[in-house]
Amino acid sequence: MRKFLAMGLIFMFSIQFMHAEDTKSKVHPLSKSKFAVVGSSGQEKIVDLSGQNYIVVSLREKGADGAAYAIDSDGVIWWAAIISSGAKGHETPSGIFNVFRKERFYMSKAHPDPKGINNMDFSLWFTHRGHAIHMGNDDAMSHGCIHVGSKGAKSMFNWAKKDKTKVVITREHFMPFAYYDLLKAGYKETEKTPAHIKAAIRAFPPVMPKMGE
Repeated sequence: MRKFLAMGLIFMFSIQFMHAEDTKSKVHPLSKSKFAVVGSSGQEKIVDLSGQNYIVVSLREKGADGAAYAIDSDGVIWWAAIISSGAKGHETPSGIFNVFRKERFYMSKAHPDPKGINNMDFSLWFTHRGHAIHMGNDDAMSHGCIHVGSKGAKSMFNWAKKDKTKVVITREHFMPFAYYDLLKAGYKETEKTPAHIKAAIRAFPPVMPKMGE
């Protein structure tokens, strides 16, 4: 079992389907590894990612966590990171995706930094429309990408494998399924814990892991 890392922000913190890039689709977490994906047509599919490496991103939107969780094939959440996501009009698409491309150094072609500084380093690309998890300002909303602080972005980039690691994007809380893993890793709420993380923790009762999880 992968050892718990000192969670970078411990809250100081390609297979696509069913309109996976449609922001009107919905991904409902049912457990730490099971998700119900409902397309805009209303069709539902249950996806079980047990035994796989995947990243769950609960978007920085009302009703979600504003955090990303890296989950190993043994079911352990070994890293958590505060994130920001797409601003209004540039919403991050929901769905379940593959990491199909990785770029250690990268500057956005659509939104280049005027100073010539890379603004998408440690990119994990999950849609062909240009959406990626990458290092960025985790307190500034994006044009659709997932911004993660430097420690989280680097750790997830080094761990994720092209064409093997899944990315789950949900507009709902995932915290109830993550909470006990975070406690095991040493998470403690402090005055520095962001308000949206405190709200996510209080939104629903934590789900106690089943025997063997």
